[in-house]
Amino acid sequence: MKLTSILAIYFLFWIMSAFLVMPFGIRSHDDDQAEMIPGQVSSAPVNFSAKRVAKRATVLSVVLFGLYYLNYVNGWIGVDDIDITNYF
Repeated sequence: MKLTSILAIYFLFWIMSAFLVMPFGIRSHDDDQAEMIPGQVSSAPVNFSAKRVAKRATVLSVVLFGLYYLNYVNGWIGVDDIDITNYF
């Protein structure tokens, strides 16, 4: 596998992981009884931290990409294993 392919696939895993971990640990103004700014939606997060999301996404994407790469090298699960058209 080429380095550019590895980076592109890792980037896709990172984006997927970022969206997956983003809602964890978020509290709204109703949860914290925090003061709202006029015009602000009540469901807006109080404690959003892009740095925390990036760290969590990086850890998760490294694990997921590692599993993907090990499967690519060792061939544990192939296209024939997930082809459901053979069962009908």
